[in-house]
Amino acid sequence: MSMLSSSPASPAHPAAATVGAGLHASPAVRRAIDTIVDEIAAHSAKVTDTRGPLPGLKEEYDALMARAAAVRGRALLYPYLGSGVGNRGLVELADGSVKWDMICGIGVNFFGHSDADLARASLEAGLDDVNKHGNLSSNFEAYAFVETLLKEAARHSRLKHGYVATSGAMANENALKVCMQKTGGTRVLAFKDCFMGRSLTMLAVGDNHVGREGLPINTHVDYMPFFDPIAADRMGKSRFIDMCLWHLDQYVTRYPGQHACFIFELVQGEGGFNVGDRDYFKTLMDYCRSKKIAIWDDEIQTFGRLPRMFAYEQYDLGDYVDVFCVGKMTQGCVTAFTEEYAPKAGLLSGTFTGEGSSFRIGRRVIERLRDGDFYGDQGAFARHHAIFREQAKALIAKRPEWFPAVPAVGDLVGGMMRFTPYGGDKAKITAAARAIFDEGVILFSCGHGPYHVRMLPPLPVMHESDWPRVFACIERGMAKV
Repeated sequence: MSMLSSSPASPAHPAAATVGAGLHASPAVRRAIDTIVDEIAAHSAKVTDTRGPLPGLKEEYDALMARAAAVRGRALLYPYLGSGVGNRGLVELADGSVKWDMICGIGVNFFGHSDADLARASLEAGLDDVNKHGNLSSNFEAYAFVETLLKEAARHSRLKHGYVATSGAMANENALKVCMQKTGGTRVLAFKDCFMGRSLTMLAVGDNHVGREGLPINTHVDYMPFFDPIAADRMGKSRFIDMCLWHLDQYVTRYPGQHACFIFELVQGEGGFNVGDRDYFKTLMDYCRSKKIAIWDDEIQTFGRLPRMFAYEQYDLGDYVDVFCVGKMTQGCVTAFTEEYAPKAGLLSGTFTGEGSSFRIGRRVIERLRDGDFYGDQGAFARHHAIFREQAKALIAKRPEWFPAVPAVGDLVGGMMRFTPYGGDKAKITAAARAIFDEGVILFSCGHGPYHVRMLPPLPVMHESDWPRVFACIERGMAKV
């Protein structure tokens, strides 16, 4: 999908005289959509605070949970089945309980629950003649979505084209194919503790044995240290960088011409919400350029959440990026690449590229991020993160016995938030997450020893006054553990 020039006609309806354009413009259809959106907003407004299950719904909910477990072959990780309605950061479950959703499907629902604008986009997508779009059967929505993303990406990078995929793992698979075809290499460089998805190849690349036990390793990966601020302080940042550069050179010298790419998570997600360093990244990227190793920027979890829209903007490294992946909050997942890395015909293909609702909603997400007062040192995301840190530090000061040994609040940015109780003990953090769920907040963990409590909250729709209410629930849950 190339970055197409804008047309005076609507991207969704390039020919105003078509029957399809008439359907979308129909006054009866517009009134019906307005009515549904108004009803969604009215019911959403009834969800105002956390609460426990409603009387009489427990048996029905337990039966639904049992049916879901029977389908999966194991119980759900959390007893979460939504009712279909929420309000900003609050979500109602099918048992009538209401909780603060501070993980949002691991970062997917960045604008929270029952957002009227995104509901409208989804309803409009329901008018389309097909639900699934693909290489041989697509309306323009898919291209308008990627076009909108590329326009923002091109402000501070050389990214020019993009291809839609149905998941983050598939976007990463496509990125790896693009890198291998261009460079001719078959080995991969990646950071320790990286996570790339759960396809067979991405599990082989990701630095975590969980999920790939008993599976063949089909890709050769050489792991580099992620930036370690403690080690850099202890030995001096320049010496730390020189040591890691030497480590990288050893790999490339041992396997000359065999490395296709270096995968950069500029802020690690599943690996522990670890924050990088520009000098470190730039040194490694300069080396990769000198060896014609592709630089692949994976922003599937980080995109949109930091004080800049793109992580490469946050670190002023956009000129280095050859291949880029995005997903989660954008609904549709995209592999973007520079003109130099545009693949040969046939490399990127698939029956499905996604659903019209994903493309329409994804486009609106990017437009709202672009047009909102979210970014910059004084933007809404920076303010929310400062309040999160205040609340976390207040809890630590009040309950120091819960926070031994490990630094309790990481040096994080924007909408990627973590804190580390119980010295990073996985079992205790898992137990705490379940207890906090019962008290009204949904969150999750990340990291690999130490483990952390992780949040990916819906910052665009949160109020600053929400944070004390969220942390009151967190404290009650942790007290049970």
